[in-house]
Amino acid sequence: MPTAEVRAVREVDGALRAALLTCWTDVSNAGGAVGFVPPVTTDDVAPALDVLLDGVRRSGDALAVLTVDGEVAGFATVVQSTGVLRRHWASVLRVQVHPSRHGQGLGRVLMTGIHAIARDRGWEFLHLTVRGGTGLEAFYERLGYREVGRIPGALRVAPGDDRDEISVVCAL
Repeated sequence: MPTAEVRAVREVDGALRAALLTCWTDVSNAGGAVGFVPPVTTDDVAPALDVLLDGVRRSGDALAVLTVDGEVAGFATVVQSTGVLRRHWASVLRVQVHPSRHGQGLGRVLMTGIHAIARDRGWEFLHLTVRGGTGLEAFYERLGYREVGRIPGALRVAPGDDRDEISVVCAL
C-alpha cells in the first residue's frame, strides 16, 4: 500500500520546483480549476509558481506538499491573512492532486494535511474559493466547509462560459 503524507515545505530546491511545475501544468491541462484553462505549458505556469513560492519564502505562507512513496502527488498553499484583525484566518490556494493519482482519496489526504498545518500555525479558520460547475463544492462540504458567498459569472473560462466563484470557509 502506498504511503501518502503531507508536509509543510519552506525551502524549494530545483527538483521540487520542477515537480510542482509539472504537477500544476498537468492538473491545468486535465481541466483542474487551479488558475488556468487548458492548454497551458510549463512556460505559462512557471511565473505563477514563482510568485507562489516567493510568498512562501518571504512570509508565513505554507506550501503543503503531498507525496506518495516520496514522489510529489499534489500541493496547495495556505496564505496567512496580513490584517491584524484576521491573523486567525488563512486562505487555501491552488489545491491540486496530479491527474494520475485521482480516485485514490488523495484530495482528502491533502486537505487533512492542510488542516493540520493550519492548526499548528494557530489558524482557526480557512477560506478558499471554488470554480462553479466543477462539483467541488460537495467535496469541500464533506470536509466541513460551508458556502458563505458566490459571485455569479466572475470566472470566464472560455467565451460564453462564465462560472461562479464560490467562497467556502471551515472552522478548524
